[in-house]
Amino acid sequence: MSLFSDKVVLITGTGGGIGCEAALQFTREGATVYGCDISQAQHQASRDLLSQHGFELKGYGGVDLGDPSQSKEWIDHVVQAEGRIDVLFNNASAAKFGHMENFSIEDWYFTVRNELDLVFFTTHFAWPHLTKGSVILNMGSTAAWCGSTSTGKVAHTATKGGIVAMTRQLAAEGASKGIRAVSISPGFIKTPGTAAFIENPDIKKQLLSGVLLNRPGETSDVINLALFLASDKASFITGSDHLVDGGMLSI
Repeated sequence: MSLFSDKVVLITGTGGGIGCEAALQFTREGATVYGCDISQAQHQASRDLLSQHGFELKGYGGVDLGDPSQSKEWIDHVVQAEGRIDVLFNNASAAKFGHMENFSIEDWYFTVRNELDLVFFTTHFAWPHLTKGSVILNMGSTAAWCGSTSTGKVAHTATKGGIVAMTRQLAAEGASKGIRAVSISPGFIKTPGTAAFIENPDIKKQLLSGVLLNRPGETSDVINLALFLASDKASFITGSDHLVDGGMLSI
């Protein structure tokens, strides 16, 4: 039997590399997947890709999850259609980067809104529809666990650290209801958004410095773990963050 037969799985940011891979792999494992993305075109591209593989990606694009009313509308759309939520995968995010001395107030608010607020909004509106066995899977980052002397990411470290901490609290509050909450913190992953860095040998070398496996991660490396953590096979795992970083934080 497939891991997610008869399960309703919600995935945010399905227009991106990791989100698209998640949609493909969860549907392959039998899930009914509802996605959303701020880009209508990118969400449609993911729908087309899944269709080529014989699967269906439900949901819609043009959703700004940083707007609580739009977040609620998307959640309500799923609940009206399916009546429940089995897995909520909070994957979507957008951040601004820069060192403290030139990082603007506007960039700070942008990052907090689009990496932390939207996780709270979707989880807040989904919470009443989660039941025993439901799972919240949040996307963290190695930025939650380490700083960087070369890359300015003061807001990104704050928001991803907040997501990891929020996950622990969600696990504490959800335990009595049978709801699990876990997070995944990827390191340097090869996606359409990081393609330019990988194509630049100097930047690639810098980003791989300290990565024991000496390669960028693949989106499948992240989603293979996500499939396990969101499944019944991980029924005794909650409140924890799981690194997918090629050993970067081991040294």
